[in-house]
Amino acid sequence: MKTTFFAVALALFTIQPASAQNQDLGEAVGQAGPVEDIPIEGSGTAETDGPLRGTVTDESQLDDLQLAIPAFAAERDVATAANARGTAALGAELARVVTADLQNNGLFDPTGPDALPKPSYPQITDPVWNMWSMRGAEMLVQGYVRPRPDGKLVVGCYLYDVALNDELARSGWVVPPSDWRRAAHKCADLVYSRLTGESPFFDSRIAYIAETGPKDNRTKRLAIMDSDGANHRFITTGRATALTPRYSPDYRKLMYLSYVDGNPRIYVYDIGTGQQTLVTQSSNPTFAPRRSPDGRWVLYSMAVNGNTDIYRVSAEGGQSVRLTDAPGIDIGGSYSPDGSKIVFESDRSGEQQIYMMNADGSNQRRISFFGGRAATPEWSPRGDQIAFTYIPGDFNIAVMSANGGGFRKLTDGWQDEAPTWAPNGRVLQFFRTERNTGRTAIYQVDLTGDNLRRLPTPVDASDPAWGPILP
Repeated sequence: MKTTFFAVALALFTIQPASAQNQDLGEAVGQAGPVEDIPIEGSGTAETDGPLRGTVTDESQLDDLQLAIPAFAAERDVATAANARGTAALGAELARVVTADLQNNGLFDPTGPDALPKPSYPQITDPVWNMWSMRGAEMLVQGYVRPRPDGKLVVGCYLYDVALNDELARSGWVVPPSDWRRAAHKCADLVYSRLTGESPFFDSRIAYIAETGPKDNRTKRLAIMDSDGANHRFITTGRATALTPRYSPDYRKLMYLSYVDGNPRIYVYDIGTGQQTLVTQSSNPTFAPRRSPDGRWVLYSMAVNGNTDIYRVSAEGGQSVRLTDAPGIDIGGSYSPDGSKIVFESDRSGEQQIYMMNADGSNQRRISFFGGRAATPEWSPRGDQIAFTYIPGDFNIAVMSANGGGFRKLTDGWQDEAPTWAPNGRVLQFFRTERNTGRTAIYQVDLTGDNLRRLPTPVDASDPAWGPILP
């Protein structure tokens, strides 16, 4: 019989790590600094206030929108630390990343640089309108890459309406060569926001659990990567099992469950310094950590004498407060975006269902009444929906409104679980387990349920946690 991910976590209480240590950290992972926004050259004036020209509010029109993304131009082709082949090759790579971002979210069907002519450097701010209209392009994304004397790169991005012969948006960024992909994600975010009127999500990161080994003896390491699966890094060595990672709002820290001393404990890993600290000092098993939206509080579950309840503690440490006290298992709290309410999982009714309570633990009530079991709830950053693992038999990803109505199943896998939201609440990621092999992989699906894809990871992957937009 299959069990939910939270039940697996409880079962792991009996697992001993291969080598218990005080710390189980891999290579230190430096914290990327903010991307420097800069004014860039251009003849047009992009609107920033009022209704946006070029914004498409009907999603059915976006698939039909002819969006062209040629290679970014280079003022001169010189080698950089980002690409030894030169800035011309890097310009093509930038455009490929922008194309993939916009294509993989399910709203657009863009044409990328490998099928388009390459504009010259002067044409970036002065498009050849007739050339693009003859190709059927309705929207045009052009950009450039230029090295600075200090070794950093300047990347410019422009969005044009070909039918109107007009500029809709432009922006530019200064990045270290190692962060060139971030500039591409920023460009995709600019285009996405302007054409949809929604908040962006491409320039963000994902923490997850990297899995290797046979299905009955898996090694589980903490890992991080960009939203598209690039820039992958392992953080822990795997000598102790790691589970349920969560980013802090500023990306400086990762909170996760570790078995470094033979028992499940919640640790916070400082990405900049490589240090980790224990969240709570307790002899009882603690697990399922979740942060409040402002980062001030940590929710976690603790098992005491066979009963599991949800607790709250300051992110700086201190005295914990118990929020639930019903018999059974209460686990997996997720705050509403304003921090006023918590959605959680409980089997107090006899089977796993979704409950809601105020942030202080008052007014606890069940909100899932659609048949089958429900687990691992996660509140949307928009505040309007809750994603969860729906278990009518097989495990699937579903959403419902914050009051429990509007139920919709988004996936139809054998074992899909543990959803996590994109920063804008448009896309969900989750992990899928294969029926016969036990292998796991991260997938993502949009809110229509029609656009499903697997994220590339170097090894098997589970329990993704999507962080906010990077600073």
